[in-house]
Amino acid sequence: MASERFALITGCGYGGIGHALASRLRKEKFEVIATLLPHEDAHHLESEGIHVTRTDVTKDESVEELKQTLQKLTGGRLDILINNASVQAPSSITGYTMPATDTKAAEVQKMFSVNVFGPMRVVHYLHPFLIAAKGVIVNTGSIGGVCPYVYGASYNASKAALQHYGNTLRVELRPFGVRVVNVISGEVATNILKNDHGRSLPEDSVYYPMNDAFVAHLHRTPDAMKPDQYAAGVVKEILKKSPAAWFWFGNSSGLIRFIDTFLPRTFWDWFFGRLFGLGKLADTQPGKIRLS
Repeated sequence: MASERFALITGCGYGGIGHALASRLRKEKFEVIATLLPHEDAHHLESEGIHVTRTDVTKDESVEELKQTLQKLTGGRLDILINNASVQAPSSITGYTMPATDTKAAEVQKMFSVNVFGPMRVVHYLHPFLIAAKGVIVNTGSIGGVCPYVYGASYNASKAALQHYGNTLRVELRPFGVRVVNVISGEVATNILKNDHGRSLPEDSVYYPMNDAFVAHLHRTPDAMKPDQYAAGVVKEILKKSPAAWFWFGNSSGLIRFIDTFLPRTFWDWFFGRLFGLGKLADTQPGKIRLS
């Protein structure tokens, strides 16, 4: 068992980033443990010889059970942990691409419980295994956690929180030989936005005059990197002896990095204002604006 290498990846539903990462690490001869929710099909993972656990990262008892499973399977060591479980939707019905002023905090709590508190919970329970192996923790972040992508304030905030958590975690775990990598993911073809189809703006929203453009935005087809290509690049990086602290990868990530590094913050005001036609809102009649 000592010669085996073990990797745990959360959120490995069919066709997503987690699935692609699990497949890639399996090809690299890792013993891969992938988490799914109880209702998700596991055939796509089990057919590749990947171990599957039913884990809800929002629940302590579920992650505690995962820890016990790993203890039996790995002997208490973990070479790679990839915190990939993520949602853009607060429920199974709708996504939450929505203007910040129309965001209801109670609905977004589910998103944060998965995207932020989930990784924190997993690290809390499993850090002894990573220290034992001098392993690497990988957080699947997003360019949304860096730039103010319009209508994504709540999701952007969740990814920014995860990335800054990982930033501090990297410093704190360095004395124990554990590396931490934030992957700042660009456009990758996943299913995370599928529940947004059919959504429109609330009729009392100050943005409602933009509703047609908003709906068109939800149905866009982004120039996205394929999950397999993304997984190959990420795995290549995290298997290095000294991987990058922040690894920018995926379509548009290089451009976002350049803009965020070298241009003023207000560039985004101009850029997204033009991209989404927000200047048209200045012509909205005061009587149509919701004041309460």
